[in-house]
Amino acid sequence: MRAADVLAKRLYEAGCRWAFGMPGGEVLNLLDALEEAGITFVLCKHENAAGFMAEGTYHRTGAPGILIATVGPGALNGINSVENARQDRVPLIVLTGCVDADEAQIYTHQVLDQAQVFRPITKATFTLTAKRAHVIADKAVGIAMEGRKGPVHIDVPISVADAPSSGQGVLRKMASPVAPVGPDLEAAREALKNAKCPLIIAGVDAMSEDASVAVQEAAERLNAPVITTYKAKGLMPENHPLSMGGAGLSPKADTLLLPLVRAADVILAIGYDPIEMRAGWQNPWDPETQIVIDITAEPNTHYMHHATYNIIGNCAASVVALLPEAGQTVWPDEAPKRAEEALKKAFAPQGDWGPDHVIATCQGMLPADTLATVDSGAHRILLSQMWQCNFPRALTQSTALCTMGCAVPLAMGAQLVEPDRTVVSFSGDAGFLMVAGELATATEQGLKTIFVVFVDASLALIELKQRQRQMTNRGVDFGTTDFAAVANAFGGKGHHVRNTDELKAALKAAQSSETFTLIAAEIDRKSYDGRL
Repeated sequence: MRAADVLAKRLYEAGCRWAFGMPGGEVLNLLDALEEAGITFVLCKHENAAGFMAEGTYHRTGAPGILIATVGPGALNGINSVENARQDRVPLIVLTGCVDADEAQIYTHQVLDQAQVFRPITKATFTLTAKRAHVIADKAVGIAMEGRKGPVHIDVPISVADAPSSGQGVLRKMASPVAPVGPDLEAAREALKNAKCPLIIAGVDAMSEDASVAVQEAAERLNAPVITTYKAKGLMPENHPLSMGGAGLSPKADTLLLPLVRAADVILAIGYDPIEMRAGWQNPWDPETQIVIDITAEPNTHYMHHATYNIIGNCAASVVALLPEAGQTVWPDEAPKRAEEALKKAFAPQGDWGPDHVIATCQGMLPADTLATVDSGAHRILLSQMWQCNFPRALTQSTALCTMGCAVPLAMGAQLVEPDRTVVSFSGDAGFLMVAGELATATEQGLKTIFVVFVDASLALIELKQRQRQMTNRGVDFGTTDFAAVANAFGGKGHHVRNTDELKAALKAAQSSETFTLIAAEIDRKSYDGRL
């Protein structure tokens, strides 16, 4: 068995069924091994998009995503998606070809220290060896999946991939979930039992650890309203009376939610990492006057906030250990109910047409189990407040790094896993143009994904900030593109829409289409004013 086969076999055993990238001669043996192991390789048009497609498969399968890139420029093209995986807690196995160590001493073409490049943006980086291929493969899977999930890089030298692997090994058992013990546990449980105004904030660690059942049980046991970060939307069904939706991205929403945080007497933070949050969420509570129980996968070294009790452990197991037997009647002033009503009013569609109407119409027309993705920009802030998520991972986005160009490939990865499910991506026109070439991949893979593009010929969020600072309009406008024609040229169905009726007709057609659909929704860039 080749070393590449050993690596591919372990990834298949971990549940991996797809790999994404663009091959070069240096990774052909690796590509062959993946396919032989039962892992389908998807040829993408850019490695960065490939990384996001790989992430899209992880959100649907729970298995690590695989990005494969050739030596030099191929490896470096994927950097953005790898750092996004680190910040968004995505287990991504990054496989790169590299020049053999002996050859690198006398050869310079495309030779660079790829391990050094990936080291600061991954949980670990390895160079595959033939004798220990089984150990390196197992380490990579374990490191990517345990603790805070994240990317792991493996350099695969050309000769090693094809070399016989003599090593044999037993797979290491994964660690069991850890729950808290000791005096802090008892004190925290007593605080929850006696809370008059309890509040739950759930975040990315809880999503990563699939703690949705525990979050909902805690909310109902304590009668506590739940605020989530954007990555954690859907952990608490957003049609549940205790759900307050997402926070941390929209200043408008935060003005309604932060007072609720400050009014709580006990705050249970379940997997809450403020890596997604804006400056307004620095020290949002006072641990001297409020009791804050912070459950996280790793110690707090960010200093964005502090807590009364810091618990390092599995979110679900820790919540089960902490919860008292029963809750009580709480929040006598009904502040959560007033905040919820104010949020609904603040983000209700206004006027006759705009980005809010696009979002509301899509949610109303598409099935309840639709999977959505969204790119960074003004549209994301609005959509993240308006889009109701009633199950975990209903909406996927880049929440920590907030990179552009991610929505299209994230949706395509999800669609590959669930080809018969409705999947819709929402992009700004600038972000979409970064990845437009992947429409060819969508056609090649026979995907029926719906791509919605907000067309205002501007970097709308940056243009809004520019106007707010009373600065001259510079560097934020660009020419118009016939997006419908682009879609048709790539083998899909394109629609331009300028009102709700046209959008409804396009969405109806998209749901019966045999290919992908691109809907270009033309809006006024100023329609975001006062909405975020």
